[in-house]
Amino acid sequence: MATPPSTAAGSQAHRQMLGAWLVRQLPGARAAPVALERGGQGLFLLWLAFMGLLWFGAVLMWRQGLWHRLVEADPTGLTVVIVLLFTGCSLWVGQRAWRLGREREQLDRCLADPDGAPLPSGWSGAFLKGCARPGADRGTWQQVLGEQAHGPHEMAWWLNGIQLKLGLLGKVIGFSILALQLGQMDSFDPSQSARLLKNLTGGLGIALLTTMTGLSGNILLGLQLMRLDRFADALVADALLAAERARCDAPEAP
Repeated sequence: MATPPSTAAGSQAHRQMLGAWLVRQLPGARAAPVALERGGQGLFLLWLAFMGLLWFGAVLMWRQGLWHRLVEADPTGLTVVIVLLFTGCSLWVGQRAWRLGREREQLDRCLADPDGAPLPSGWSGAFLKGCARPGADRGTWQQVLGEQAHGPHEMAWWLNGIQLKLGLLGKVIGFSILALQLGQMDSFDPSQSARLLKNLTGGLGIALLTTMTGLSGNILLGLQLMRLDRFADALVADALLAAERARCDAPEAP
């Protein structure tokens, strides 16, 4: 199928971007994106390494007293909600990475020895068995496999967007408090300037802290979900390849 001119032009423009060029120059950037992850539970180990870095950063923030200041500066509690949401979603990503790694191991054994190894017992095994049946609808089985591999990720992506929306909500609340404090000023009294500045900076602090926390959680969780999607794509592609090989090797019916 020919590539549409608009898509080809957009892809060419993306390749010419300075950021894409810099990324391609990094060591190992030209290697296969799933080469590391396709090892024994490689995706789960990569997730553990990523969470170890985040845990190290969280401990440093705790030792510097930043978590205490963050909670005190946000009376709305939105930053705590965002952090708890990020933690729960990250733990789910780890559980999902382990499950996808198990499916990957079973499918790799089948691909390494297509004649002697038994069919996988998970999603790919059900897909291969379904496609091997006489008169099977391969399109339907492919949709089922895609739903099993990618379906649960949609809710995680939605929660990832909720983090950003909660940060924006805190920004609106903070600026609303700032506007209310300014609206209550009838006249400027130099003796009350310290109290006024404290109230104004409180609303501004809520706006900035919640937005920063929401953006940080959105970026960090998005990195994890992107790797999950990429790993699931490779799993589905290899399962389709295995089904196509089995169809080509099967004897034709008289």
